[in-house]
Amino acid sequence: MSLIAERAAVEARRWIGTPYHHQGSMPGAGADCLGLLRGVWRAIYGTEPEAVPPYTPDWSEPQGEETLWAAARRHLLEKPVADSAVGDVILFRLREAGVAKHLGIQGAIGARASFIHAYHGHGVVESPLSTPWARRIVARFAFPERT
Repeated sequence: MSLIAERAAVEARRWIGTPYHHQGSMPGAGADCLGLLRGVWRAIYGTEPEAVPPYTPDWSEPQGEETLWAAARRHLLEKPVADSAVGDVILFRLREAGVAKHLGIQGAIGARASFIHAYHGHGVVESPLSTPWARRIVARFAFPERT
């Protein structure tokens, strides 16, 4: 595992217990799934890679635009979905016909696979990467070694 990936998982765990807050990105104060990723990015690289415009909870679903996926491709390294590693960014499609609009950071692999994410009604938690979650994965990314 790279040092960047290890730092990502450690930093994501530091956010556990942060309440859910749409568009939030402050540990302890509030975060959504993108806000968690933004905070982890800031901890690793110092600044965010781009300004994040306001977004709605539906993530452009009515338009069918893969906004979150496109942003991930701009800044992260896409890898095969089956090639899991601690510290990966995982992108999920919550509904079969919907856009990909949820993400998390791989916390563990193997028999006890888990991911850290901010989830409405739960805040930032580490969840088992159970079959229902795993079948929703549409993309997997690694943090770049440098920006």
